[in-house]
Amino acid sequence: MLHGKRVIIVLPAYQAGQTLSQTVDAIPKGVADELILVDDSSSDETVEVAAQLRIRCVVHEHNLGYGANQKTCYREALSAGADIVVMLHPDYQYDPRLITAMGAMIASDAYDVILGSRILGGGALSGGMPVYKYIANRFLTAVQNLIMQTKISEFHTGYRAFSRQALLRLPLLANSDNFLFDNQILAQAKAFGLRIGEISCPTKYFPEASSIRFRQSVVYGLGVLETALSYRLWKWKLARPQIFRDSPEFRLVANG
Repeated sequence: MLHGKRVIIVLPAYQAGQTLSQTVDAIPKGVADELILVDDSSSDETVEVAAQLRIRCVVHEHNLGYGANQKTCYREALSAGADIVVMLHPDYQYDPRLITAMGAMIASDAYDVILGSRILGGGALSGGMPVYKYIANRFLTAVQNLIMQTKISEFHTGYRAFSRQALLRLPLLANSDNFLFDNQILAQAKAFGLRIGEISCPTKYFPEASSIRFRQSVVYGLGVLETALSYRLWKWKLARPQIFRDSPEFRLVANG
């Protein structure tokens, strides 16, 4: 626990068998009350490795997508009584040692959402981020900051921490089941007035680390621009995009 808050780490996994053990071994001892892995129908040994590590594992019978994986992650964490949920990719691309700091920023009630930014520390390129991805990241983030009037250093990190209240408040079920989910949840956090903080996060790229293909990257980039424009139109009351509707039907419900 952190400041009396129950911390659960969720691991959205797909083909993470080669890197899962390394990721889990790097998590600071005693920071997490529980780890929950959601496997999106991997064809490798991800589930077997999770069993060896004695990690609670939820398996999708069919591949539902990265966003759908997160929805399951957060639903399971909330049902398990999480006060703080940290999403950590099991591909060892993000540094698990930052979980304590990220969780503490939520536990202190200073923020509702924390992002592990690869850009803040200036080490993205030295950590191996491909130049074209770095340029796209900076461009899309700059456009979103301009349109949405935010000052976030990176909209595209997959390393995040949330308070329980934030996950229950946002209409997450209205979001994409694919990679755009990450971007939409931040737009929602802005729209619903949540407090977003960031922490500098070193990162590393290597063959086993997960990465989306070029075509998926293009589709994602176009979706990011659409999300930002949808937010602006919603703010001006010119449109009512589903992802910004304050409706119970789109919120997660904690079972149990």
